[in-house]
Amino acid sequence: MEDAVILLSGGMDSGVLLAWACSRFRTVEGLYFEYGSRHQEKECAMARRLAQHYEISLTKISLPFVSDLFASSLLKTGPEVPEGPYADDNMSSTVVPFRNGIMLSIAVGFAENNGIEHVLIASHSGDHPIYPDCRPSFTTAMSEAAAKGTAGRVCVAAPFNSMSKKEIAEIGRKLSFDFSMTWSCYKGLTLHCGRCATCLERKSALGHDMGLDPTEYMQ
Repeated sequence: MEDAVILLSGGMDSGVLLAWACSRFRTVEGLYFEYGSRHQEKECAMARRLAQHYEISLTKISLPFVSDLFASSLLKTGPEVPEGPYADDNMSSTVVPFRNGIMLSIAVGFAENNGIEHVLIASHSGDHPIYPDCRPSFTTAMSEAAAKGTAGRVCVAAPFNSMSKKEIAEIGRKLSFDFSMTWSCYKGLTLHCGRCATCLERKSALGHDMGLDPTEYMQ
């Protein structure tokens, strides 16, 4: 069996990916990137909780330059996070320029340095319309770049790239995954706000209307 490093944000997608990866790889290591997002304290706490639960090593990597150089409502330095469902007209402000490209580049270097063959990211089909660095073509290009840059020693994969968030939730349930160990809300409040796009997407994926969602929301 081979080894993998996963971009572990503490969200439900990366959490399920961690559970999935732990059953398929000899060892799994997690990387948490701190880049000044509004919800990083909540996410980081969940990433640590997931790492402890699945008994993996977690490395926190600080990227302070992101807030200094880039503009996004996802960042503490940006405008307010919009509310409502995902759509180009209201969620484009949450794009952090080339975020996944930056993180994957560091993860590939980390993997090569530590003799790890696979870098995993939890991109899914719901991300594709708004976030170009979540699309299959981008992941393929990054994997090709990783292979060329490491002489074939590291590849990048997004196992959930063709799946919806609801399908990821179904995989999590089959793996007995505890969704309460994850954080989604972009606002980073005490509880999930229940109104921003990622909260609405989480509610739909986890079957909130059917009483299947363990998340506590403000509304």
